[in-house]
Amino acid sequence: MLINLSNHPSNTWQENQISTARTQYGEIVDIAFPLIPPEEGLGYIHNIANEYLEKIEEKIKKTSDYEIAVHIMGELTFTYVLVNKLREKGIKAIASTTRRDVVETAEGKLSRFSFVRFREYF
Repeated sequence: MLINLSNHPSNTWQENQISTARTQYGEIVDIAFPLIPPEEGLGYIHNIANEYLEKIEEKIKKTSDYEIAVHIMGELTFTYVLVNKLREKGIKAIASTTRRDVVETAEGKLSRFSFVRFREYF
């Protein structure tokens, strides 16, 4: 199972990202990334990370998949805290890597991102 915790639901991914995720992890389950107010401090970050850790553990309990990973992409301090909490529990956390192609247009730069692979957080 791949738990997608990002601002990009898996149904909006490019076909090769979906295919790679299913080949490596099986089922894809989306959890919406939380809004992290910029005014909040580290205590808030730890509390919400604990809430999301519980949500992730509940999803894991409901699967018989052998290979499990959490794809986490979003606000950096929350991501850092949650990745460390996942590692403490022995749950693999991964990021998606992309290639950025930039095209100059009359209106400015147009960026297109193409999925390349998943990479584990260490």
